[in-house]
Amino acid sequence: MTPTLVRHHRYADSSAPVDAGTRARDWAEIQERMLAPLYEAVYERLEVGAGTRMLSLGCGSGLALLIAASRGARVTGVDSDRERLALARERLASDDTGREAGPGPVDHRARLLDGVPAAAPDGEAPYNLLTAFQPIGCAAGDSEGLAPALASAVPLAVRGATVVLAGWGPPERCATAPVLRVAARLTESTRAPRSGSGWRPTLRDDLEEVAARAGLKPDGSGRVSCPFGYADVDSAVRGLLSTGLFDAAVRATDRTQVEKEVAEALHPHLRPDGTVWMPNVFRYLVCVT
Repeated sequence: MTPTLVRHHRYADSSAPVDAGTRARDWAEIQERMLAPLYEAVYERLEVGAGTRMLSLGCGSGLALLIAASRGARVTGVDSDRERLALARERLASDDTGREAGPGPVDHRARLLDGVPAAAPDGEAPYNLLTAFQPIGCAAGDSEGLAPALASAVPLAVRGATVVLAGWGPPERCATAPVLRVAARLTESTRAPRSGSGWRPTLRDDLEEVAARAGLKPDGSGRVSCPFGYADVDSAVRGLLSTGLFDAAVRATDRTQVEKEVAEALHPHLRPDGTVWMPNVFRYLVCVT
C-alpha cells in the first residue's frame, strides 16, 4: 500500500460543502474496498455464481456488484447517491473481454438504478439474493431506512430467497470505534439538534431487529475481519469522511475542525511507515424471505 493509491488534495473552504463527485470518488478510491473481505466471505458461503440473480440495496460505487459479477452472477444495484452510481457504471461498463458495453444498462449481467425497481428485469426470473452490505449499528437511526427498502425489495424475489444484512461488530473488536466517537462528541458539544448520524455503541441484536421488522427469518450469521488500512493519515481522514458518518459533526462545527480531530484520533493507529491500520470485525446475518 503506497500513497500513490489515491490522489491527494485539500478542500479550499472549510465552510463549503464538499463537492459530491469528490466525496463519491473518495469513497470509491479509498473506503469502499475496506469491506471487500465481507463481500467475499458472504459470496463464498452462499456459493454465489452463474445461478445467482442478485439485487444489492445501497450498492455504492459497485465493488460488491463487480465481485459478484466476476463469479458469474447477474446483478442489479440500487443507490440514492447518483455520484456513486455513476462510478459504479464506470466500473461495470466493460464486459469480461474488456469491450465497452455502451450506454444504458451496462451489460447482460448488470443493471444500476436510482431506487428499488418495480420488477425484476424483463424476461428474467425474480431475484434469489438480496444484499444490504452498508453496515448498520454505529450511528443512531442508521437502520431506519433499511426496513422500508427491504419491504420494497422482498416482493421482487422468489419465495425463500436469501437476504444478507451487514453491521459493525462489537466496539471492543473494532479499532475504528473510538475514531467514530469523534462525530458524536463534536455534535453534542455544540448542542446541535441530533440528526441521526452520531456514533452509538453497536447492539447485539441490531441486525435481528431489522430482519424482524422486514418479516425475514434469520438463517445463520458470521463475522468477518475487515481491517481499515490507509496509505497515510490524509487518505484515512478523507476515506472516513466519505462514509457520511461525520456529516452531523461537520454541520455542527466545520470540516477543518472535524478533519483535525479525526486525524488526532487516528494517531494510535499510525505505523512507523506512515500508514494507518485499524483492525475491525463486521457481522452479517443471513435470512430467508
